[in-house]
Amino acid sequence: MRKPALSAAALVIAFAAMTACGSGNDQKNDRPKNTTTATAGVPTKPAAKELTASDAFKALSGKVASAKLSGVVTEDDDPNHLLGRPNQYTSKVTFTDSRIKVDDVAGAEPGSVGLGGAIEVFATAADSQARADYIQNVTKGMPMLAEYDFVSGTVLIRVSHYLTPTQAADYKAAAAALG
Repeated sequence: MRKPALSAAALVIAFAAMTACGSGNDQKNDRPKNTTTATAGVPTKPAAKELTASDAFKALSGKVASAKLSGVVTEDDDPNHLLGRPNQYTSKVTFTDSRIKVDDVAGAEPGSVGLGGAIEVFATAADSQARADYIQNVTKGMPMLAEYDFVSGTVLIRVSHYLTPTQAADYKAAAAALG
């Protein structure tokens, strides 16, 4: 009777030892990101770099010359208090668009979408689409808060309603080019 108890105890100890080995520092975990590795002689691609709102803006501003970066949102100055929160954006920038008439946006807060727009990047495409859907539902009955929203994967580009549909189409094309 004593022998099975020892075997069970030995199994528990062995399992605990194996599990503990997986949580320590090993060479696999210390490997720098974006390195090429080989498995069975087949090279693999480096890990993809995570897209940030700043990266997306650089691509967008190359296609929409009237867009100028106005700010990089941090968790300390995020007016929505969403940056880094579960299912919310992981990075955000705001921009102005020189085609918007100054009189239309008199009194607008710096960083307001009305001045040009914002780019929010999420961990998943589902999260970016959920945010766009939420904004559209909230602003549906309030024309002064309406905006154009373009989703491309994990990126949401929010554009001022002061732009004409033709002008906003420039952002739609830029969003599509993000891939």
